Amino acid sequence: MLERRQHPRGRVYYGGMIAFNARNSTLDCIVRNFSQGGAKIEFENSAILPDRIDFEVVRRGLSCVARPVWRDHNTAGLMFCGEHDMSSIVPLEWARKLRASERSNRRLKSRLKQLLNEF
Repeated sequence: MLERRQHPRGRVYYGGMIAFNARNSTLDCIVRNFSQGGAKIEFENSAILPDRIDFEVVRRGLSCVARPVWRDHNTAGLMFCGEHDMSSIVPLEWARKLRASERSNRRLKSRLKQLLNEF
């Protein structure tokens, strides 16, 4: 079989998560192999994946945007978006802090709007 990957993938067994729909939809997955450019994931149920997803692997401490390149019934091959290397990966702690800040910002804007409407 012809190998088309730019980076060799090593076999791993990590817990991961994919998120889409503005992070309103999440799906736990198992990462079966991993490289600088992508990963193979497995999930329990057949799911419809959009063209771009957020991909997190807590054990590796990473969060990045990826796109499905191929898929089977309950497996998919992901390619990390960007320049096909680790430069598009954001540390998981930073991604979580950013999401928390965005939630807080939305709450504050909502509260400000309520206060302005009272006057």
